[in-house]
Amino acid sequence: MHVADAVHALRTRMATATGDVPTIVAYPGYGNTTWVRVLARVVLTGKSGGATSGKLRGWKSFTSVPIRHSHVEVEMGGVSHSVQADGGGLVDVLLDAQLSPGWHTITLRSQGAAPAEARIQIVDPQATFGIVCDIDDTVMVTALPRPLLALWNTLVLSERARTPTPGMAVMLDRVMAQHPGAPILYLSTGAWNVAPALARFLARNLYPDGVLLLTDWGPTRQHWFRSGREHKHKNLERLAREFPSVRWLLVGDDGQHDPEIYAEFARTHATQTAAVAIRQLSTGEALLAGGRAPEDSPMAEHGAVSWVSAPDGAGLAMQMKEIGLL
Repeated sequence: MHVADAVHALRTRMATATGDVPTIVAYPGYGNTTWVRVLARVVLTGKSGGATSGKLRGWKSFTSVPIRHSHVEVEMGGVSHSVQADGGGLVDVLLDAQLSPGWHTITLRSQGAAPAEARIQIVDPQATFGIVCDIDDTVMVTALPRPLLALWNTLVLSERARTPTPGMAVMLDRVMAQHPGAPILYLSTGAWNVAPALARFLARNLYPDGVLLLTDWGPTRQHWFRSGREHKHKNLERLAREFPSVRWLLVGDDGQHDPEIYAEFARTHATQTAAVAIRQLSTGEALLAGGRAPEDSPMAEHGAVSWVSAPDGAGLAMQMKEIGLL
């Protein structure tokens, strides 16, 4: 990866020479009453000031240069913690905390950058229900070939023009109304670079307030391409460990891997799986997504875990009502 290191050094010098400044892009996090998971990125960008509201838009979110291994001060509940970003400028850390259930605001600071604020959802220790929801083709109709999806969504298309999946926001909102205070995490293979745009899309289309769990962009030290499947698997396993008393409603689509990933989780964590809800893609959507889950996928062998499947949120809601989730 020496070539990547050299390219990053060159980009950093160019960004500094053109007046780009350190900026903290803070993301919502989550935790319980004794710890929190803090998520943010530190980058060089031409926009001065903090990026609390996600002001990095379009192509600028990908051309901003990450500040590797930068030091960040996290202040919450009157206590300050010193943490360090990784080689991609990403802060993803667990910190001790003493916070009450509900939403809280924390402050992040880094040298040369304006302070940024992030919202943190503290899950009640008595909570027994939560939602993990995919984004592309589940809450958002992409209708684009997978190889072009990230490029189009990031460089061309505004979140105002993106199409929400019919009935999905209403369905999720109804489920959340049955479980006040339950966490909802939007688990996607999208890059952290597009998090601000995704957050605006979710808010604009009245999806329940939640936490984004995305992936870093670009190659790793071991691979040229990151594994979206591994990303989802690791985060599901992590949530199972962090919230052992929570049963998760897993929401996704039948374009390729969601049914298989969710089926594996349901097999290994049956007591922590409330149900699986799969949006059925149209023939055209499945073709653009690169196919759909095979007919003989593990979805057919769900055992004690309830599965529902429909082409939109209204159909999923009807079936969830039949199994007692609504």
